[in-house]
Amino acid sequence: MLEKETKELVISEELKRKVEIICRFANKKYTLTNGSLIGYKGTNLAYVKPHILTIDNNDYLIFEEFNHVFINEYENKILFKDLEEYIKNN
Repeated sequence: MLEKETKELVISEELKRKVEIICRFANKKYTLTNGSLIGYKGTNLAYVKPHILTIDNNDYLIFEEFNHVFINEYENKILFKDLEEYIKNN
């Protein structure tokens, strides 16, 4: 049986600040959840669970140092710079 290891990823202060500013300008309440690194002992298998920004029952998946934000799943994405406009209109 594979033993799962989980390591929490800490959200950078810069990313927290950007999200806070975007949500303040869009006049939205939000929650921001740390992502994690999930691996299996004895293998080279690993999965990065992104940071999750939740606004109005929508989840926005955010990776550090990545220019895109995924909306609810990995099929739809927008540029991080367009996030404020997107959440204002949805």
